[in-house]
Amino acid sequence: MKALLLRMFGRPQGALGRLGGHIMARTNAELGVWTSGVLELAPTDRVLEIGFGPGVIVAHMSKLVPAGRVSGIDASPVMVEQARVRNSAAIRSGRVELKQGVAASLPFDDGAFDKVLAINSMQVWPDAMAGLREIRRVMKPGARIALGFTPYSGRSKAGLSETLAAAAFTDARTVDHAAKGFCVLATKPQDG
Repeated sequence: MKALLLRMFGRPQGALGRLGGHIMARTNAELGVWTSGVLELAPTDRVLEIGFGPGVIVAHMSKLVPAGRVSGIDASPVMVEQARVRNSAAIRSGRVELKQGVAASLPFDDGAFDKVLAINSMQVWPDAMAGLREIRRVMKPGARIALGFTPYSGRSKAGLSETLAAAAFTDARTVDHAAKGFCVLATKPQDG
């Protein structure tokens, strides 16, 4: 059962992955929209989403940063395809860039992003600490990260703030959504 769920939602593949993408488009949307609001996106922000799935939150954020840019990375070729279709106009205009890859090896320059978010993805990264350190590398000093989790993600709040602190983030705090889950916010230090 765990392998089946991983093929649908963790690392979507084939027909099950495509179905999982359609399900995630509905089930993660509200938490993703809320989490992007908690991040307080500015119109000129450069934003990165790790594990963007079917691209619903990418589409939402691209409207919030009309003079900025939204980039994303996802390990699943099925999700990259779905997200590119969903965001095709924004990709053509140069406001959205979506790539296949993993959190531990980001194809972006140092200090490229003002904000980073991941919704229900950290729990499937092969090495969460390596992913967080790599994310920190591509963030500008003072940039913020939000890790969001729905109740069905299987991830508890326990230890998340400490994990972010161990990856050299500061000011980690948990914010609860009344019905859809929670997110943990943190900041890359100005001197880091």
